[in-house]
Amino acid sequence: MTAIVILALVALFIGLRLYAVLGERTGHEQPILKPADPDARVEARPAVAPAQTSSPLDPAGMAYLPLAGPGVRAILAADSSFDVAGFLEGAKSAYRLVMESFWKGDLDTIRPHVDRHILDMFEAAVEQRTADGLSLDNRLVAIEQAVITEASLTKSVAEVSVRFEADIAAVTRNADGAVVAGSMSDAVQTRDRWTFRRDLSSRDPNWLLIETDEEE
Repeated sequence: MTAIVILALVALFIGLRLYAVLGERTGHEQPILKPADPDARVEARPAVAPAQTSSPLDPAGMAYLPLAGPGVRAILAADSSFDVAGFLEGAKSAYRLVMESFWKGDLDTIRPHVDRHILDMFEAAVEQRTADGLSLDNRLVAIEQAVITEASLTKSVAEVSVRFEADIAAVTRNADGAVVAGSMSDAVQTRDRWTFRRDLSSRDPNWLLIETDEEE
């Protein structure tokens, strides 16, 4: 009997020590899932999409001005193959081709792409330049922007005006090759408005340059 009492006291002593070390469970302990427990489940958290931020329209990224919208839509309705972005890319290529050909005095290259009165104007300028013994050593550094400013459709004839903002390094040389004006190290910012025309009923997909203006 004495041995039983002693064992009971020892068990009580050990229980008190464990309680002092481990503390009392409060119900807020993190549950521990055993790997072997078949009921252990890990719930995937729903993916949270990043917040979408709307930015204002960048003017440099506009294809056409609001005032040109009705004309552009009329052309799109009349010609399903018309593509605004593709047209602007073609207009920039035409701008580069015409400018570089004019600077070189090579008007035969641009003859099929410009209206007769535009060609006459270029020819007069080249002839005067030659008579003065001058030559242009210009370089188109970059076309910063090309945007449609006006558009119209009259019957089947479409006209589209494009404003080009470009950086041009302009140099004028005399007959001896000496620089008399400009500098290749400084690019001049220019703004031109060119108007193109095309008969949408024609099979010819090319647009004709019919007007050139310099904007302030």
